Amino acid sequence: MDGTTGTTTQPTPRTRCWWGWGWADAHPGDAECIAMGSLLPGTLARPLRVPRVRDLRIGSPAVEAPPSLAHLVSTDPGDRAAHAMGKAYRDVVRALRGQPGRIPDLVARPTDDREVADLLDWAGERGTAVVPYGGGSSVTGGVEYRGDAHRAVLCLDLTAMGRVLEVDTAGRAARIQAGTLGPSLEDQLRPHGLTLRHFPQSFEFSTLGGWLATRAGGHYAIGRTHIDDFVQSMNVVTPAGTSASWRLPASGAGPSPDRLFLGSEGALGVITEAWVRLQRRPVHKASASVAFADFRDALRAVRTVAQADLTPANCRLLDAGEAGLAGAAQDGSAVLVLGFESADAPVAARLAQAVDLARAHGGRSGTAPAAQDAPADAAVSAWRSAFLRMPYLRDGLARMGAVAETFETAATWDRIPGLIEAVRSEVGAAALKATGHPATVNCRLTHVYPDGAAPYFTVLAAGRPGEEAAVWDELKAVASEVLHRHRATVTHHHAVGRDHRPHYDRQRPDPFALALRAAKGALDPRGILNPGVLVD
Repeated sequence: MDGTTGTTTQPTPRTRCWWGWGWADAHPGDAECIAMGSLLPGTLARPLRVPRVRDLRIGSPAVEAPPSLAHLVSTDPGDRAAHAMGKAYRDVVRALRGQPGRIPDLVARPTDDREVADLLDWAGERGTAVVPYGGGSSVTGGVEYRGDAHRAVLCLDLTAMGRVLEVDTAGRAARIQAGTLGPSLEDQLRPHGLTLRHFPQSFEFSTLGGWLATRAGGHYAIGRTHIDDFVQSMNVVTPAGTSASWRLPASGAGPSPDRLFLGSEGALGVITEAWVRLQRRPVHKASASVAFADFRDALRAVRTVAQADLTPANCRLLDAGEAGLAGAAQDGSAVLVLGFESADAPVAARLAQAVDLARAHGGRSGTAPAAQDAPADAAVSAWRSAFLRMPYLRDGLARMGAVAETFETAATWDRIPGLIEAVRSEVGAAALKATGHPATVNCRLTHVYPDGAAPYFTVLAAGRPGEEAAVWDELKAVASEVLHRHRATVTHHHAVGRDHRPHYDRQRPDPFALALRAAKGALDPRGILNPGVLVD
């Protein structure tokens, strides 16, 4: 209460950053940007100015919604600019340079399946492209329109469809609308004592539908690593009708209809809701870190843990550079971060077993495994803090003209060591050639499997002033060639979007490409859904 007036002071609502990651008030200030830039020789002396929507001079929409749909549609320039692109480094530097690309003409926020279908019908009749949009956290060009084949673009923002519609406590499942953001989803499940427990780094700013459309990777380091593993059934609205699969624990009835739409990135239909498998909230947790002088020893340790059937919730390996950036180690060591959790039984014994396996491969643990509810050790805590803060720091470096990008992949264990070394060497050399300045190329393993792992790379270098996006394109091309040569996937959990299309086309089998094009033609005969994603 305000002591002088007796009125309640309402907190100021936080606003999303239209040009970069996350909350507008969480970005580093100019002084912090300059301090970060000083660590990369060749960056700008002063940070680029935070961009303003009014400087974009956004024109009038090329199309007008009919009266029956007008209440769902926004033409506000700020709203349109905020829906023009995702949150990749390439998107951020384009916005900083005042070149965000094609601005959507309209932003629509439907509240149910019928309104989604009506918007698709109208857009199809007018030849208007439709870009489905969840939280907008895409880092592969998945939520922007490129080209000029369509006169107008409608961004279909699903976040007005943000409710948990039904909870089956006996079957531990829930029917959830696709526009539900991660925090809201968990808040609505909490009273039932249940959780989806799917926590990608973008959790705060991404939706269930976005996770499904991109086959997002989440919280678990092994086992249920992707959202696919939680799906019981899905509703998808397409221009050809609505696909509503049965809710089943399992089925062998032909190819799975859900598999057609999982990972389809809005190119085949708009996911509007899904039944997903839940679990009881964990009450037993334990974590520890293990340091390694030799990264190859650490790789062998992680493979052993992955093949030991211990199913850690967290099993992230940071190389020396990544550990240094996160503050997990400053002595040149690689660091393995281990975590276990359970709703049923203590997990300290499983953690101790995993730590012992790591030690057998040359690891050293600075502390005993943390007991339930005990504070995590310093390396684990440092990694968690850095993990959440890193996207904001990336945008700060972008303001200094630096290249600060990440990409991820997956390959079998026999290819992992050579793949990591090739990426470090060839991307580093390409960065030096492109910018004239040495680059740092770090690696961490985000997810592990008995038969392979998912390396995640961070590239830090000074850019070419005014040509940061071009440098990114050059490095992306080199990295993608290395992945293709080592038969590593073009993406493990970031989706294809438009940025990965050339190399996705090379990775997928030709007969599958024929089937995908046929599905696109049948479900979206006018070609309005997210043009340029997955298929032409």
